[in-house]
Amino acid sequence: MKQHEDWMRLALKEAEKAFYHDEVPVGAVVVQGTQIIGRGYNQTETLNDPTAHAEMIAISAAANSVNSWRLEDCSLYVTLEPCAMCAGAIVLARLDVVVIGAMDPKAGSCGSLRNIVQDHRLNHWVEVISGVLEEESSELIRSFFRLLRTRDQKR
Repeated sequence: MKQHEDWMRLALKEAEKAFYHDEVPVGAVVVQGTQIIGRGYNQTETLNDPTAHAEMIAISAAANSVNSWRLEDCSLYVTLEPCAMCAGAIVLARLDVVVIGAMDPKAGSCGSLRNIVQDHRLNHWVEVISGVLEEESSELIRSFFRLLRTRDQKR
């Protein structure tokens, strides 16, 4: 568990970057062995791109790093449960494990709302580990939305 927490802390650092860029604070890292091969944080507003989720950016960076779209023997650490788009990319990239900070009952697709990454109709299944640094991940998101509400009330 300690190893998962260490990697999740690095994903949280990515999420903090999103927070400071006025993006929903979600961060992700892709780990192969003992090294990070991809990092990402939400940039949908910054890039005007609905696909610029932390997971998508981290997966793309990892694929470029190893010069292959297959990320077998790799794990994704993400601060918020992936949505359907990101869960699909996780399956397509052949990631072995996804480690999640906070679950997302409204849009999560790794066990909450649906479970794309473990759908046995697909040709690849991903191990899911959830609740790693859950409170820290949840609090960062809550803080972000509290700040947004405060800004909106002042307008």
